[in-house]
Amino acid sequence: MSKIGFTTSIPVEIIFAAGKIPVDLNNIFIASEQAAALVEKAEEAGYPRNTCGWIKGLYSTALAHPMEAVIAVMEGDCSNTQALMETLQMKNTAVIPFAYPFDRDPDALKAQICKLMDHFQVSLEQVNQVKRELDGIRVMCRELDLLTWRENQASGYENHLYLVSSSDFMSDPLQYKKQLSSLLSEVRERKPDPAAVRLAYIGVPPIFTDFYQELEKMGARVVYNEVQRQFSMPYLCDDIVEQYLKYTYPYGAFARLQDIEGELKQRQVDGILHYTQTFCYRQIEDMIYREKLPYPFLTLEGDKPGKLDARSRMRLEAFVELLRRPQS
Repeated sequence: MSKIGFTTSIPVEIIFAAGKIPVDLNNIFIASEQAAALVEKAEEAGYPRNTCGWIKGLYSTALAHPMEAVIAVMEGDCSNTQALMETLQMKNTAVIPFAYPFDRDPDALKAQICKLMDHFQVSLEQVNQVKRELDGIRVMCRELDLLTWRENQASGYENHLYLVSSSDFMSDPLQYKKQLSSLLSEVRERKPDPAAVRLAYIGVPPIFTDFYQELEKMGARVVYNEVQRQFSMPYLCDDIVEQYLKYTYPYGAFARLQDIEGELKQRQVDGILHYTQTFCYRQIEDMIYREKLPYPFLTLEGDKPGKLDARSRMRLEAFVELLRRPQS
């Protein structure tokens, strides 16, 4: 089966229904032992230094892993995606555009989904059959999330890893399900281990490779991974259009706030970590979250893949220590 890459979560059910292998380029980029070198290769090819590290990583990753095509989310994700796709086209990579309508118009989204289905020559019946199979796995993702924030048995890193991987189910839903099932069996047997400090993580997944592990060493646990949870499609819907309308990430800060506010209250978090990527337009949205979310708030910026730098670690330690102190 040929591989279809994509730049952020898309209706992956269509790719599986077509008998092809979906590949989230973000996941294989950041999981690579050569992630930093992939960024450098993009810069050597001509990408400006002041371009997002993820975009540069995606460019080199797509070229390093030959694929039938790459689905580019042209609206609802990174503002640099168009230029990324143009540079990939220059290297003879086939590109398929997809867009989430900013106004969350259901007819516009349906048109995009139907266009993608037509491209891969699959029917709605075929797509819905795959969706039902994937929804069974998504129920397991939801259990892992509950074991993280409610039962205090799963770690923030385990939560992050499996939820972020649900964008493409590690390109193999059966293997992903097997691994997740094994993890759930292990986690259910653990004794609850309440963290001294409960944190919410909002924003795109971190480019730091040891972020969650370092936090847990500090006595803190992430009990809410905002975007990663959205990748797992936590709202189970019968209709695929409704499912991707409820998926908040592509629709801007205020659509995401509706989900974030409810989850923060339910999960009883002590503070918020907002991760922003260097040179990303989403850094500007930090203003909105700071004003709208009445919690202790730390904005952390990352640039290139690798371990936490000393300054970021010190800021995290100071924030965790502040939250650990009894509030008068």
